[in-house]
Amino acid sequence: MTPEQTMNPNLPVTCPSIHATPHDPDKRLWLIATGAAGGAAALASAIPFVSTFAPSERAKAAGGPVEVDISDIPPGGAKTVEWRGKPVWVVRRTPEMLAALQGHDAELVDPQSTKEQQPAYAKNAARAIKAEVFVAIGICTHLGCSPSDAPKGGNNPGLPADWPGGFFCPCHGSTFDGAGRVFKNKPAPTNLEIPPHRYASDTRILIGDDAAA
Repeated sequence: MTPEQTMNPNLPVTCPSIHATPHDPDKRLWLIATGAAGGAAALASAIPFVSTFAPSERAKAAGGPVEVDISDIPPGGAKTVEWRGKPVWVVRRTPEMLAALQGHDAELVDPQSTKEQQPAYAKNAARAIKAEVFVAIGICTHLGCSPSDAPKGGNNPGLPADWPGGFFCPCHGSTFDGAGRVFKNKPAPTNLEIPPHRYASDTRILIGDDAAA
C-alpha cells in the first residue's frame, strides 16, 4: 500500500505506483499515456493533486468500494485514488471554480449530462452530490489518456484565452470544464465518467458504493 504523497502540481494527474497487467487494457492505456505525455503536459496547475491508496489489497482485487478522507483537501485541492484499477479524482472546488461552470453551455457537447456517464444523482450542472466536491474517473473518453488539471489563467498554448478552467488531455487535445464536461470539436465523444459514490460521513466518501446516495 503506497503512503499518501504530495504530487508536483505541474505534472499530469497520475498514480505512479499502479502497475498495469496484460489483462487490463484500460489501465495500460492510462499508464502509457500519462507517462508519454509528462513532458508535453507541463501545465501551470493550481490544484495540488495528492495520491492516496487506502483500500486493502483484497478490496482492490474485488473491485470493492474505496473510502476517501476528504477532510484534508483544501479549497482548490484534490486527491487521486485508485478504484478498479482506474484513477479517481476528488476535487474540492472553490466558489470561483463553481462559478466558472456557468456561461459556456453552447460550447459543450453534453452540457446537461444527458448521456449515461454519471449516476442520476450527479446529473446536474456540477455533476456532483455536493457541488463543492467533484468526483470523477480521470481517464479521457477518447483513447484512455489521463487529462491534466488546467486552471483558468494557465500558460497552456493549447487553450483559448477565455478558458474557464478545467482539464486538458495532452494526448490529443480534448478539453473538459471543471465538471468534466467535454467541449465541442474535440476527439473525446463524451463527458468524463462519474463513478458511483456516496458520503459515508461529512468527511468521508465511498467510491464504488452508492446504495444510500
